[in-house]
Formats: sequence, C-alpha cells, structure tokens
Amino acid sequence: MQWVAFFIATMGFAFLPGPAMLYTAAQTIGRGKKAGWLAAAGVHLGCYVHVVMAALGLALLFAAIPAAYITMKVAGGVYLLWVGLRLWRKGVPLQGESVPGVNTKRVLRDSVLVEVLNPKTALFFVAFLPQFVQPESAVPVAWQLLWLGIATNLLFSIADVVVVMLASPLRRWLQRKGNSSRLIQRISGGVLMVLGGNTLAQATR
Repeated sequence: MQWVAFFIATMGFAFLPGPAMLYTAAQTIGRGKKAGWLAAAGVHLGCYVHVVMAALGLALLFAAIPAAYITMKVAGGVYLLWVGLRLWRKGVPLQGESVPGVNTKRVLRDSVLVEVLNPKTALFFVAFLPQFVQPESAVPVAWQLLWLGIATNLLFSIADVVVVMLASPLRRWLQRKGNSSRLIQRISGGVLMVLGGNTLAQATR
C-alpha cells in the first residue's frame, strides 16, 4: 500500500505544470522534437544531482542557510534568461527535425544545468521522500532515499515525455500555418525568459 501511495502521489506531482514542463515544451517548439528529447534527458540527468543530495542530506543546507538557496535560485534564473535570450536572438532552422551537433550538445548541457540550478527540486525531495521511508527496515535510510529519488525522477520524466509528444504536433501545426522560424523561436525564447524572470523575482522577495 505504501508503494501504491508513493506512485499516486508522485504521478500527481509529476503532471502538475511547472518550470521543467514549460522548459521542455519551449525547446521542442523552438528547436524541434530532437531538442525536446534532449531537454527531457537533460532535466532527467540533472535531477539525479538533487536525488544524491537528498540521500546524503546535503539538500538540508538550503533550508538551514537561506543565502545558499537564494544564491542558487538567482544563478538558475540568470541562466534561464541567457538560454531564452540566445534562442530569441539566434534560433535554428525549422526545416526538418535535426539539430546540428553543436546545438545538440548545447541543449543537453543547458537542460542539465537548468535542473541542477533549481533549488526547489532539492527542497521537494527533502520534503517528499522522507514520507515514504521506513526507519524499521533493514535497508539504511540513505539507500531508501536514493531509490525513492530515482523512482521519483523516472516517473517525473514520463510527464516530460508526454510534453514533448504534445508540443511536437503543435510545432508542425505552426509550420503548416506558415509562421516564420523567427517567430516560433522568439515565442519559445520568450517563455524561457519569463521563467527566468519569475525565478529572479521569487529570489528577491
């Protein structure tokens, strides 16, 4: 029953619209399906940093030292603004679904960093995972947290996959409507810049 409760709760959180979903959708619409998959993969990989931090108890640092949390939040907001501005100004061709090699590496790298620099993810794991830990179990608590974190990350990635699958037809629809490459990329870059600005606004409150 505890695993059932864990699955239901995790899937409920996974499909709540959030920054990761909007980021993945923006990359898919602005750069293509391949970029969307890379964005989802990067967010997934970056999330493992928070999983390990939660398992080791390091994420408690954000709760204990507000300055560390604010610093990470500002860094994440600035990085999102930079990624969005780059997509707004330069963009990539809309023809086909391919992303040049250099951009492939860049999208994956950006996505990993965007997730790593999101302190809310760390705090979520610290608050959420202990609810399902069994202290009486023979398995050490740290290992339980690690495996619960891995399972949570995998389930959250399902939502990102769904976002890519939904955003890709939207991109094709925009292409058929004759919207220019520049316009679509600017919309996507604008979404990322709004996310970055919102993150910075929250950090300064």
